[in-house]
Amino acid sequence: MDFDALIIGAGAAGMSCALVLGSAKPKPFASDKKIGIITHQKTSHLQNALFNNVLGLEPGTLGKDILDSGKQQLKELYSHVEQIETEKVTSLTKTSEGFIVATNKNSYSTRIVVIAVGYTNLITIKGLEDYIEAHPRAAAAKERIWLKNENHLIENGLYVAGTLAGWRSQFAIASGSGAQVATDILTLWNDGKHTKIHDKVPS
Repeated sequence: MDFDALIIGAGAAGMSCALVLGSAKPKPFASDKKIGIITHQKTSHLQNALFNNVLGLEPGTLGKDILDSGKQQLKELYSHVEQIETEKVTSLTKTSEGFIVATNKNSYSTRIVVIAVGYTNLITIKGLEDYIEAHPRAAAAKERIWLKNENHLIENGLYVAGTLAGWRSQFAIASGSGAQVATDILTLWNDGKHTKIHDKVPS
């Protein structure tokens, strides 16, 4: 098995999910977990975003800068999380042990998949067709979609985060959605014990 968890998409939701999962490495239940993220970002809505109303971000922050700084933050703090660049996911296939994620260049086996790409109807990942429905929190005229889920879980081992999970397109909401999925996965790895990861200032 290549990965225990593989995240598809590195926008607000996907990168938040990766950062929280990566931060759990010191914990015994996560120390041996193999985590990856496919960082294809060309279609991310952050590419043309400007932030003035997000807590913790300097007004005038550009979304495209967050895309770059997020990957660098993940690399510097949690280098054990493998970043797969310049690859685009083409299909998702269920197996007896998890999933096979195929890209335009490679294929990867993983126990858990997190889908964290945008919510446009231009999604081209084969294997997700049965889950696609009209987005419940977007104007019908925009033809947005979601992957039908319950609390981010589509089916066993398959999660969705961010706008594609049915949430509105706000940076803070998408980031929180990704973090929620990460804590759900950590809870799963921690034998069902509710788990969250915080850093604290040393006393």
